[in-house]
Amino acid sequence: MTRDEALALRHRADLIASPDQCRAAVSAVAGALTTRVGDRFPLVLMVMRGASVFCGQLLPQLDFPLELDYIHATRYGNETRGSHISWRVEPREEVTGRTVVVVDDILDEGLTLAAIREVLIAKGAAEVLIAVFCEKVLPRAKPVAADFVGLQVPDRYVFGYGMDVHGVWRNLPSIHALREEGNS
Repeated sequence: MTRDEALALRHRADLIASPDQCRAAVSAVAGALTTRVGDRFPLVLMVMRGASVFCGQLLPQLDFPLELDYIHATRYGNETRGSHISWRVEPREEVTGRTVVVVDDILDEGLTLAAIREVLIAKGAAEVLIAVFCEKVLPRAKPVAADFVGLQVPDRYVFGYGMDVHGVWRNLPSIHALREEGNS
């Protein structure tokens, strides 16, 4: 994708959540996490690459000791439709007996997060909690539920605040959605 193509793509997208709404969502998740696990010593697992912005904004608001690691599992790559799960990095830190907080950018269909939760439970985690920046509202059940959700977004392809579209625009401080074909 060229710079001009990326700019045109953003120009044709709809704003879903402003920078202020995004910051407020992160603060709300931080408060809920502090209440739920602030008296423990959790392992926070960031799902790369999408959760990097959310996790980077969330961590400074968590005023309790924690360990941080990451996992890299994806169904999208640079595509706008998910396919099979690709495991690139499993957690390096010991999870046995730990409270593990998985931090991800979006709960979409839930297949990736369900698989991550399954692996962590199989590795002996005492508790696996899921914190997502946003959850896509879908008309069907998901195989996993998030324990902490910043924002709900429509059933459209969204990008910004860590989420990409064709490999670009993770750096936006807001969330945008692609327009559906025929809508301009």
